[in-house]
Amino acid sequence: MPTANVREFNAGSFDAEVLSAEHPVLVDFWAEWCMPCKILAPTIDDVADQFEGKAIVGKVDIDDNQEIAVKYGISAIPTVIIFHKGEIAKKFVGLTNKEDLAAALDELL
Repeated sequence: MPTANVREFNAGSFDAEVLSAEHPVLVDFWAEWCMPCKILAPTIDDVADQFEGKAIVGKVDIDDNQEIAVKYGISAIPTVIIFHKGEIAKKFVGLTNKEDLAAALDELL
């Protein structure tokens, strides 16, 4: 459930919005039934607000977009991958704090 600064990526938009983006892109791989994903959601929202205009933040529902999850080897959720210029710059598996996510984005800006 994306908020104002959190986009929702899917198979139709992933290449254009994530891999072709000029800014770093933080992607939260999640599922509706995943309790740790729900716990991480406010952190993702905070990071999106903090980096508005500097980075793109979005989510991929792995149940609706299994081909993307398989392509990036998502075996546990939540998993957060930060893409930069179409490449994986950083990957976090499990609950991650705002400071670590923000530091990873700052490194790319």
